[in-house]
This record gives sequence, C-alpha cells and structure tokens, in this order.
Amino acid sequence: QVQLVESGGGLVQPGGSLRLSCVASGTIFNIGAMGWFRQAPGKQREFVATCTSWNRTNYAVPVKGRFTIFRDSAKNTVYLQMNSLKPEDAAVYYCYAKLVVAGGNWSPEDYWGQGTEVTVSS
Repeated sequence: QVQLVESGGGLVQPGGSLRLSCVASGTIFNIGAMGWFRQAPGKQREFVATCTSWNRTNYAVPVKGRFTIFRDSAKNTVYLQMNSLKPEDAAVYYCYAKLVVAGGNWSPEDYWGQGTEVTVSS
C-alpha cells in the first residue's frame, strides 16, 4: 500500500509565498520522478513542475521563475516553494510520484495524492 500525502496549502495574499510538501509512504522500492499538477475550478488538471531522482527539474511556463521544486529523497518527500503568488495560481495542487512498489509487478506506476488547496486572494 502506497500513499502520497500533501500539506501546506492555504490562503495567501497576492505576492505572498507558500511551501507545499508531499510525503510518499508505504512499501516503496524506488521512486523516480516526483512532481506537482494543479486543477482550478472548471479547468483541466495541468502540469506545474517535476523533479527526477537525479534532481533534474522542469517547470510549466506560467510558474517558471516563481516556483521551485526540490526533494529530499531520504524522506521520500517533494516540496514546491511558491513565491510571488498570483490569483491565477489558486487551485488544488496534486502531488504525484512515479514509483515501484516492493513486491508488486516491479514496474514504475504513477501514484497521486488527494490534493491540497491553495487560495490566492486579498
């Protein structure tokens, strides 16, 4: 059984900052990429950022230069530092991980968290 649990969402004023965290737990053999997607009301889920197991990062254009993704592989944790937040960043943020479950089919699979809500409003 594998779980991804996000935390750190909340209400912030425009221009403010938040740091999201996501911890993967369970019978994990190996984690490859970890990252974040987001979904605003009435919109499709969209890619935000990803970080490989070699700490290679990639960002969506709207967040590049404002958001930073980093991970602590020893803790199976990925973070998203969000600065200079804008109202259009408001969404539910979902963590994902491509990982191999110990004792499973030994193939990488995508796992998702339940989401943490970010509200940007004055």
